[in-house]
Amino acid sequence: MNVLLISTYELGRQPFGLASPAAWLRDAGATVNCLDLSREPFNEDFVRAADVVAFYVPMHTATRLAVQLIEPVRKLNPRTHICFYGLYAPMNEEYLRKLGAQTILGGEFEEGLLHFVERLAGVAQASSLCAQPEPIISLARQNFRAPDRRSLPPLEQYAHLIVPGGAHHVVGYTEASRGCKHLCRHCPIVPVYNGVFRVVQRDIVLADIRWQVGAGAQHITFGDPDFFNGPAHALAIVEALHREFPQVTYDVTIKVEHLLKHAGHLRTLRDTGCLFVTSAVESVDDAVLAKLDKGHTRADFLAVVELCREVGLVLHPTFVPFTPWTTLESYAELLRVLTENDLIESVAPIQLAIRLLIPAGSRLLELEEVRSMVAPFDEEALVFPWRHADPRVDALCEEVEQLVRSGEKLDVSRGKIFARICDAASAACPEQSRGAADAAGIPERWQRREPVLVSRAAIPYLNEPWYC
Repeated sequence: MNVLLISTYELGRQPFGLASPAAWLRDAGATVNCLDLSREPFNEDFVRAADVVAFYVPMHTATRLAVQLIEPVRKLNPRTHICFYGLYAPMNEEYLRKLGAQTILGGEFEEGLLHFVERLAGVAQASSLCAQPEPIISLARQNFRAPDRRSLPPLEQYAHLIVPGGAHHVVGYTEASRGCKHLCRHCPIVPVYNGVFRVVQRDIVLADIRWQVGAGAQHITFGDPDFFNGPAHALAIVEALHREFPQVTYDVTIKVEHLLKHAGHLRTLRDTGCLFVTSAVESVDDAVLAKLDKGHTRADFLAVVELCREVGLVLHPTFVPFTPWTTLESYAELLRVLTENDLIESVAPIQLAIRLLIPAGSRLLELEEVRSMVAPFDEEALVFPWRHADPRVDALCEEVEQLVRSGEKLDVSRGKIFARICDAASAACPEQSRGAADAAGIPERWQRREPVLVSRAAIPYLNEPWYC
């Protein structure tokens, strides 16, 4: 069997979601080609030769890009069997099948991919096989295999780590676990994993890191939705990583709730080479956090900011600032909180432009106010569309997004982009007796375009903006 695995986008990372199944399939005797279209051109010869074309769709953007390739693939190779796998595959099963996808696999997908490819091996025409006995969502525990990254673009072509002083370090990427114990209403993991998380065996994670370090990686990003879903598992891995490669640094993603609960482990992260922790804060409005069921409050977030500073860990907060409950005043309050806590340079500008997505199966639809607000599901956009009750908020969201994209395209500093966003927020606020900026609580120093900044050189970061 000839299998083509395709990734369209994964945040500037070399995709684990290609390397892992490639190992399973090659061990079973399949011929496997991998295409990461974020870093290499579409290869028509690979498509023509493939008995199976499998699209990896771990996120919203990746899925929308992959959908656009179904028709070109069919034209090049009408006989091939089309598969979609990854987090967004089962969430959008009906639409993907309508477009021609024949196999849909989500959750722990490697065994499912292996089984269906083995099943196809005995069929004369791969495209004619319709039934899918493999579960669409599998949460079964798997015995993972060390990912096979040999046919992927070299790590140097992916996002780099920028460290204090401006040096660029090559970054590897791996996963120590999947899924999540928590049920945040807006999270796309929840409709698939529903509170379950699964670990990748420690020896497999370390073997993957070892291979990437041999290929030039100086830093490792752990892509777990929450690195402290299983803290003992996570800490054993980073302690082993540090023993074997003391010069290699890493970063992780951890919930605010877990950073507080496991505060005693933060020094272990620091001492084993963790350069920064990403945390999905989402909002500084407690009412919005409650609607999202995030499990933390604004006060918790600010406590984590201080905790990380005391320990010496850099915190990279992420946000969903534009929601149906956002007001012009609450957006200005977010900007104020970032300024007063010296977090401007710790927040990628795109994080100030993110608009809430409501995908298929979202727990947000449990809320009557959301169900009554959204339009019918938009299959092409893969979301339930919504408009804000105050059109000025939607207009500000669009303006901020334009400011961020133009600023990043021109390599404008985060501080300058932030100042421009403050200007836009100030101009959007209603005129009241104290003026637009005062009414929104925007400090006077923002209006002078003089935000108080922590030096960018003091904060390590990855040079590819983060979004969904």
